[in-house]
Amino acid sequence: MIVYFLRHASAGEHFVNSKKDEKRALDKEGIEQCGYVGRALAAIEAQVDMIISSPLKRATQTASLVGNEMGYEGKLQVETALRPEAAFADFRKLLEKYARQESIMVVGHNPNLSQFLGTVIGESGCEASVELKKGAVARVDMRRGSGTLQWCLTPKALRTLYTAAVESSRPNTSRK
Repeated sequence: MIVYFLRHASAGEHFVNSKKDEKRALDKEGIEQCGYVGRALAAIEAQVDMIISSPLKRATQTASLVGNEMGYEGKLQVETALRPEAAFADFRKLLEKYARQESIMVVGHNPNLSQFLGTVIGESGCEASVELKKGAVARVDMRRGSGTLQWCLTPKALRTLYTAAVESSRPNTSRK
């Protein structure tokens, strides 16, 4: 199974009140990040059978926007195992629940999403150190409970690649 780990995009400043923070939406930069991530995934023909998100607004928005850019037409699944305070045991159960899928995308929060990623790609009993920036996406190929990191890209890197691709596809008018 392929698992895409996607950290929610930029959502401004954290609210002290946890109930308010759960409803915190993406900011302008976050919406832009989702566009770059989704278009990049579409360009490499990444396809997912299921998109699974934390129930917090910034995560569901990220999942929906990236999914739309990728052409995902399925229903967004919401799982508490991707909440900020969830434990790896919860995440492991989530992977088991969706094990019949060829490819899934999980959308969540740090620090636990980076920890989940580090645990599935780390050697047995060890955790690799991986920091997912806001809006970053990583591809992991899973086999029998452990995974191999294929790549990890930040929105900044994706924006640079996208800009370079657009510029290189424009006709060069400077030559005569």
